[in-house]
Amino acid sequence: MYKIAVLGDADSVLGFRALGLEACPVSTPEEGREALHRMARENYAIIYMTEQLAAQLSHDIQRYQDSLTPAVILIPGKEGPLGIGMANVKTAVERAVGADIL
Repeated sequence: MYKIAVLGDADSVLGFRALGLEACPVSTPEEGREALHRMARENYAIIYMTEQLAAQLSHDIQRYQDSLTPAVILIPGKEGPLGIGMANVKTAVERAVGADIL
């Protein structure tokens, strides 16, 4: 069975436990990198990650970009949105449709 997790700073991710998701708070990019690769090996289908952490792990996230699982979905952290998540959605739509429809 696939699992879903939320990865990022503690203030941004701990609230997701109330929704039944696994919250994985990290305090450094290295901890985030290790958690991301561990989750990919452990059959996680979806990993929500704060944009602030994703900005520091862009190379590691690209490794899973064309993989079926895990889907790494960027969410705003406690500092607010950086626009990285929306830019990724726009790029994915352009690849799928062949044109910018957003």
